Amino acid sequence: MGQPDHLSSPLRKAAILERFDSVSLPETLEICAIAMTELDQSEIADRKRQARRVVRVLKKTYPVAECALTHNSAYQLLTATILSAQCTDERVNSVTPVLFDKYPHAEDLAKSTQKAVEKIIHPLGFFRAKAENIRGMAKKLVDEFGGELPQTLEEMTSLPGVGRKTANVVLGTWYGIASGVVVDTHVKRISKLLGLTDSINPEIAERQLKAILPKTEWIQYSHRLIHHGRQICIARRPNCTECPLLRMCPRVGLPPLKNS
Repeated sequence: MGQPDHLSSPLRKAAILERFDSVSLPETLEICAIAMTELDQSEIADRKRQARRVVRVLKKTYPVAECALTHNSAYQLLTATILSAQCTDERVNSVTPVLFDKYPHAEDLAKSTQKAVEKIIHPLGFFRAKAENIRGMAKKLVDEFGGELPQTLEEMTSLPGVGRKTANVVLGTWYGIASGVVVDTHVKRISKLLGLTDSINPEIAERQLKAILPKTEWIQYSHRLIHHGRQICIARRPNCTECPLLRMCPRVGLPPLKNS
């Protein structure tokens, strides 16, 4: 990757991660793999031990953690997840009952007009692009998949408006398929605080989490961490003194706690 051979492994890793943290998406998955392999085996082992501790506490704290988006079908979950980009789940849930009452199935949304959909989802922001995406998604579902959601990451991400995170949400939440780890803003931020990842790039962070989490935990880890981010580890005012993870959290990037 053009890095001098004499750089130590940690320095080479930092240089690679810094490069990709400066862009919105990694250029290729191959480079994500390189970033992960720059972790030496002892570091990977340490992160696996930390991940096991974190998972145990999260399971105890949030034994039942479900997707916060209201839905009654895979199509509705996919639509709601697309709409949730740059928007809170609560706001999405305030709009989707009207949307799904008018367009309960993909076939119905595929026949909709841009203007009609925009009017319903206007409060969510980026409503023109979102309306275009969900209508395009519905049309492709009907035209190429018989109105049924595909169950592979490759096919799912071929739909308009569907990236890896959205596909992972639907495959994991509705079908129980652990296709990857959902890395939203909560998962990205808290995983880094816990020392489980060292990148702000979602795809690199996902790859690192997949390497240290048991596959059986890929789905619930994200659900539980999202709940934790909303209830305790709040971005602007983390309640560290009340956090069940405090004893094992290095609080990477945060100032030391003041003595009470």
